[in-house]
Amino acid sequence: MENRKTTIHDIAARLNISASTVSRALNDYYRISKTTRDLIKKTAAEMNYKPNQLATNLRKGRGNMIGVIIPRIDRHFFSHAIAGMESVINPSDFNLMICQTNEDYMVEKRSLQALVNNRVEGIIISMAAGSTKTDHIEATLNEGIPLVMFDRVADHLDIDKVLNDNFAGAYDITTHLIRQGYRNIVHFSGPRHINVYRDRFEGYQKAMQDAGMEVTDSMVFEDILTRQKGEELAEQLLRSGKLPDAIFSSSDFSALGALLFFKSKGVAIPRQIGIAGFANEPFTELTTPGITTLEQYSEEIGKSTARLLIERIESGKKEVSKTMTFKPKLIIRASTEKK
Repeated sequence: MENRKTTIHDIAARLNISASTVSRALNDYYRISKTTRDLIKKTAAEMNYKPNQLATNLRKGRGNMIGVIIPRIDRHFFSHAIAGMESVINPSDFNLMICQTNEDYMVEKRSLQALVNNRVEGIIISMAAGSTKTDHIEATLNEGIPLVMFDRVADHLDIDKVLNDNFAGAYDITTHLIRQGYRNIVHFSGPRHINVYRDRFEGYQKAMQDAGMEVTDSMVFEDILTRQKGEELAEQLLRSGKLPDAIFSSSDFSALGALLFFKSKGVAIPRQIGIAGFANEPFTELTTPGITTLEQYSEEIGKSTARLLIERIESGKKEVSKTMTFKPKLIIRASTEKK
């Protein structure tokens, strides 16, 4: 049977004093003598007493917790962003509470409400792919809780943001493909109501237009982000008999799926088709050939997001919103190098 948690009433019974005296002593109430406070704290430690943090936060109207809401913790970008946040938050007086939405709007909404109910000091959020509304975020802002968005953000909200320049990254990688001699370049996009995928599509489109090439609807495939979907679409392209010159994918995972499928069918990469992704997932340098991609500096983004939130918490006042932007770095590998 699980041991029952020690309460202030248990401590009071052992010392034959009131529970209210125990509570005041544990909170260093000045009217309780130091001798009594020390005795109560010593007894509490001996009895392995753990305070109810939620109750404490409710009494104070605040806590020392920072909430982080992300779509998927198993993605290289988000796991490294959290590592960056922790490197800033752990040495401070704050603790980190991480919530994963698995791209679900309702989970994101419930997570935000749970953090508000727990009286967190501040919130960091990157939106789920399923979030097409921001009512839950606006409601949180109305509670007066400092909130910083990173990576996937709501453009229309006047709020602190830390971003990748996805447009510039997509423009650079598409330009690289064009300079390698690829002309019919298709794009595996994500859901374009999310800013990062919309910006990547627009960067690809602008690079093509600047090179005098038309982008038609048949060249853009939406919501192709997973390895499975990359494999399925690669098979579809091969069966069509109209294989493109190259693929620029918004996701390294769908780029991987396409690469593995084409290799299994004897399609030469990059001679017959070039493949590029986005995010510099660890596997991109281990495949044969290695996959051209973009480094997003996720850990630095995490650090900057945490610093910005702590700055807002400590200032205690509303200031002009800040937007910080990192430019991704093009990493050229053998999957696209024809020259």
